[in-house]
Amino acid sequence: MKVITIVIPTYNEEENIDFIYKRVSNVFQTELDDYGYQIMFIDNCSKDRSRKKIKALAEKDEHVQYIFNVRNFGFSKSTFYGLTQAEGDAAVLLYADMQDPPEMIVRFVREWEQGTRVVAGIKNASKENPFLYFVRQSFYRLMNRIAEIQHIEQFTGFGLYDREVIKIFRELKDPLPYLRGMVAELAPECKKVYYEQEKRAYGKSSFHFKNLYDVAMLGITSYSRSLMRIAVMTGFLIAACSLFLAVVTFFLKIFRIIDYPIGIAASIFGIFSLGVYSFCLSECSENIFRISIFVRWDGHW
Repeated sequence: MKVITIVIPTYNEEENIDFIYKRVSNVFQTELDDYGYQIMFIDNCSKDRSRKKIKALAEKDEHVQYIFNVRNFGFSKSTFYGLTQAEGDAAVLLYADMQDPPEMIVRFVREWEQGTRVVAGIKNASKENPFLYFVRQSFYRLMNRIAEIQHIEQFTGFGLYDREVIKIFRELKDPLPYLRGMVAELAPECKKVYYEQEKRAYGKSSFHFKNLYDVAMLGITSYSRSLMRIAVMTGFLIAACSLFLAVVTFFLKIFRIIDYPIGIAASIFGIFSLGVYSFCLSECSENIFRISIFVRWDGHW
């Protein structure tokens, strides 16, 4: 019998844990009863009663497993680590807020049975805050303009991953994992399954602007050189313009065509030096980015 591992990241989700457990269990008991299953919670050092509830579930149901982080490692790291610990024939990443319906697992598994190694859940509509949905959509479009790899729009990681894909994730040992980018790079032809995202079931989201910003910057810095190249060109233009103005000022001063106040030429040369420094720093960033790509690909992909 094949086994599906359901990976559920949690952080202060005490109000949702029992409900998502019941819905996932019901899916396997009614529609996927020919599969074995594991429900693995990975808790990112919750401050509420989440861990107590998870332990209680594990004591009464052998299908429930858990990983308790010793501290908060951040959303991306904790989620990715939990996914790499899945031991089933396939793993489904499912968030505890139940905005992504657990009943989608059935559709994921059916697609996987056809030989698809990655099945991605794609939001084609959402009942969340319209402004937040617009911001997310704008970010995906920006990423697809500046990234070297075409990202999957409205994909949050919710989906199914074959054990071979999980094995590759595990071998990468990426200290700053960006799951959406990895999926776009490793499985560009993944099967997309569309659904409407619900509102958060219970409780209040702890995923605020800072978390959204962290994830966005992780994606931009991991898969795009556009911003670095803008910095390179900006530094070069500042340096070139400053050098030109400095030379012109120098000759005007020498031939007494214009009597500049003392210190003007020195200030322009200082701006030139700043431009050169910015250019050199940006070039260093470009080289570091290339090194990271080499390390990522070397022996893994």
